[in-house]
Order: sequence, then C-alpha cells, then structure tokens
Amino acid sequence: MNAGPAPRKYRRSGGKKKTPKGIAQAIAEFAAALGIDQTLRRYAVITGWEETVGEQIARVTRPQRIENGVLYVSVTTAPWRAELSLKRMEIIERLNKAAGSRVIKDIRFR
Repeated sequence: MNAGPAPRKYRRSGGKKKTPKGIAQAIAEFAAALGIDQTLRRYAVITGWEETVGEQIARVTRPQRIENGVLYVSVTTAPWRAELSLKRMEIIERLNKAAGSRVIKDIRFR
C-alpha cells in the first residue's frame, strides 16, 4: 500500500529568524539588481514634478526630459523663466531629495 508522498523535512537556519522586508525595499533592491534604479529615479522626478515644485510652478512649467543629469523644462512665459532660473539650485535640491539621490545636476528652462 502506498501511504502517499513522503513527509517533507524542514531545515532550520542558524536559529535567527529573518524579518520580512517592506515592499518598497524589496522593489528598490530588485530594481538595483536589474540595473534600472537610476532610470526609475529619473522617471520619479518627471512624474513627481508638481508635488515637488508646487502647484503654482507646475501650472506654468512642464518637465520634458532628462539627459546626462540635465532636466529640460518648458516654461510658458519669459518672466517665469527668469524667476525659475534664480531658484534653480533650490529646485535641484528638492528634486534630488525627493528622488533619493543626485539624479539632477542642472536644469535648463526653455
């Protein structure tokens, strides 16, 4: 008579229990393993533009692309372009802080 499948033997590892990772950490590690973590950070800068710079600035700007660490942003009027150029370093710091690393080195307002 066949009693069914043999019971599984479980091994215990060194006595320490592993704590589960949070989903954000697991995704970040997976993205790094795939080599796409910087691409995802650049994408986050573009998609999180309004949240990072605020509604007023977002209303008159559109982030276009990031090339070699330079973010290109279209601006609706010349006065706004001049104002944003003065705030360039502050905006770069806020974007990099939101991205979690130095993704943006410069911004070109057009």
